[in-house]
Amino acid sequence: MTQNVDIRALTARIEAQSGFVTLLTDGMARTIVGQQHLTEALLIGLLSDGHILLEGVPGLAKTLAIRTLASLIDASFGRIQFTPDLLPADVVGTMVYSRKDDAFSVRRGPIFANFVLADEINRAPAKVQSALLQAMQEREVTIGDETMALPNPFLVLATQNPIEQEGTYTLPEAQTDRFMLKVVVEYPTIDEEKRIVRASMGGNISDRPVQPVVDVATIVQARELVKEVYVDERIEQYVADLVFATRYPERYKLDHLRPYIAFGGSPRATISLALAARSLAFIRRRGYVVPDDVRSVAYDVLRHRIGLTYEAEAAEMTAEKLIGEILSKIEVP
Repeated sequence: MTQNVDIRALTARIEAQSGFVTLLTDGMARTIVGQQHLTEALLIGLLSDGHILLEGVPGLAKTLAIRTLASLIDASFGRIQFTPDLLPADVVGTMVYSRKDDAFSVRRGPIFANFVLADEINRAPAKVQSALLQAMQEREVTIGDETMALPNPFLVLATQNPIEQEGTYTLPEAQTDRFMLKVVVEYPTIDEEKRIVRASMGGNISDRPVQPVVDVATIVQARELVKEVYVDERIEQYVADLVFATRYPERYKLDHLRPYIAFGGSPRATISLALAARSLAFIRRRGYVVPDDVRSVAYDVLRHRIGLTYEAEAAEMTAEKLIGEILSKIEVP
């Protein structure tokens, strides 16, 4: 009974402190037509302190969505256009010699910002990709012999184009695993497409000014509240079962999936699944996680963490199909 009272009190606190979610959602809707799932995923990453990889064909407002979210929050923003000739120093910064002072000084790169847009991240070679790893995982950067902490909050929001192969580099598994979510951005509906056309008639949508509606302190405070969202033991077991089913499908009577899976989700997948479900519960103004929260974020958390075999490619078995079968088989608490 005491636990129920605590959960009700927590839900009341969340309802009182989550008003900024509506402000951000409404602000995104004024610039981005449709794409509710994209907006929700960006908010989940923001509240979970997790990096996000957006994948979709050109023209689906991936970059515009990230820029709009950054503009709605009174925080610093850095943009890196990834190209094949990009160098690590172009991302993190470098040491610059000053003749006047006869000494080297650190010139910080665009990664020193609260929000970093890594546009077309798969166009840069492995050396540049590795420069992001320390920043994404350790939240710090080493230039020369000096190690500097990155701002808080720090969020990498990356985009990639799945249809082009020339001049692109596949992201290494070690880096994709550091993205909390991989969101596949779909085409808009025909009604949304007509709204986009009507909106563009009035001028370039991306040029419209966006005013901040929330500050960094509010986001940091909300993150602490998200950590208090209650997760029942049965939900924890459900999360663990979903991830373990990607590693050992035969334990869950999914033997037919074994030939298709080269490797399953790492412990980071389990952590991300629980964190994302908590953030979604916060967005939905609840102080506790329900199974639907876990199921709603499962695709975005797991799709880039399941390695497929050649047999899977031959059978046209995708990560999405695998996740769908696992969700349909694992018993919901």
